[in-house]
Amino acid sequence: MSAYVVFEIEVTDPERYERYKALSGPAVAAAGGRYLARGGRTASLEGAAAPGRSVVIEFDSLEAAVAWYEGEAYTAARALREGAGTARAYVVEGA
Repeated sequence: MSAYVVFEIEVTDPERYERYKALSGPAVAAAGGRYLARGGRTASLEGAAAPGRSVVIEFDSLEAAVAWYEGEAYTAARALREGAGTARAYVVEGA
């Protein structure tokens, strides 16, 4: 069953965040992930709008998504994101 990693990111250091993006994209691809949304326009339908960027990444399974997040390649990218902003991230299985 497909799973979707959802990020809500408020970028505070755009230069550092660009360096993070340069590593995160290849890490997603290497793990078999596929970006469905990556920082596009948003519109709040209920509640407060997510601050900054929203990102949605599809993986083949919840286990594959967690393995990507905890894997060596994305761990290195995540280290670059630290200090570039604040993030909320979670993974949800598809229907």
